Amino acid sequence: MSNQVFKVVLLQALPASGKSEVRNFMAQLEAERLKTEFHIGENLQLDDFPYVHMMRRIDNELEALGEPRIFYPGEEPFTDGRDWGTLINLLNEDFHDLMNRSVTKPDSAAKLLFERIDRAGLGAGIPPRMGLLREDLRETLAQKLEKEARDMLDEKQRAYPESFEDKTIVIECARGGPDGSSLPLTGFFGYQYSLPMFCPEILENAVILYIWVTPEESRRKNADRADPNDPGSNLHHGVPMAVMLGDYGCDDMEYLMQHSDKPDCVSFDAHGRHWQVPIGVFDNRVDKTSFLRADKEAWDPEKVEEVTRAIRHATDTMFKNYEK
Repeated sequence: MSNQVFKVVLLQALPASGKSEVRNFMAQLEAERLKTEFHIGENLQLDDFPYVHMMRRIDNELEALGEPRIFYPGEEPFTDGRDWGTLINLLNEDFHDLMNRSVTKPDSAAKLLFERIDRAGLGAGIPPRMGLLREDLRETLAQKLEKEARDMLDEKQRAYPESFEDKTIVIECARGGPDGSSLPLTGFFGYQYSLPMFCPEILENAVILYIWVTPEESRRKNADRADPNDPGSNLHHGVPMAVMLGDYGCDDMEYLMQHSDKPDCVSFDAHGRHWQVPIGVFDNRVDKTSFLRADKEAWDPEKVEEVTRAIRHATDTMFKNYEK
């Protein structure tokens, strides 16, 4: 990979903060401009939202069959908070598969997904769940979810590049804590839990692009973007209000930055090492990005320039520490 571009960008923020819109914006830029102005190469994208969506799909199918739900009690947050770690472990596995261009052709993509979720959960300390379902029930679930799981797997494997030269792997996820929580967050909430869960191969190459919105703005934009006819979409999915309040009612990234032992970095211990991950902040508390959900032809040039300046300021800050 070129030293001009970030190898890994952790794109972090509350839901509906503008993460997907920023990704969409970057996807429209010419490759040379993206590299020279923003230190970002051609994007290879990983995201934990598809796994959140599939966990809810599994639960909904179980409920429809008269069986207990596994991951969520309903529209509320995770039953077991360690599943935030399950999601990070799934991203770690996706990263390793990408770097090794690992191709698998299972008879059932859904059953492979079930196995991956159990394996990722074990890494977070959760005993297997999918593997302990009755065989006939697991078979029924696999049949109902096969198309979606196959589409996910095919999309993942189609994205493998011939070369990683001038490529940037963008890993998107959202974290937070219950509304009204005091900081620092503890337990399985927030970035304080999830960032150290990333594997060393990600962390040693990573910077954080953090999109800053208030929880109130996050909830407003979440309601505005929600399309009930497109629940699996990155740009148009809505997060249930109970989850917005219970999991994303506050955000601990600003706290972590303020208590870092190096400016413009987030510091923590993990994997027997001390990490200082460079961070840049795109201040989106006054909405700059919602217009990017429209077709490019409809984008307002003045708003495009405002977004460009804001992203460039963040990425320049990240690159300053990344070079060192």
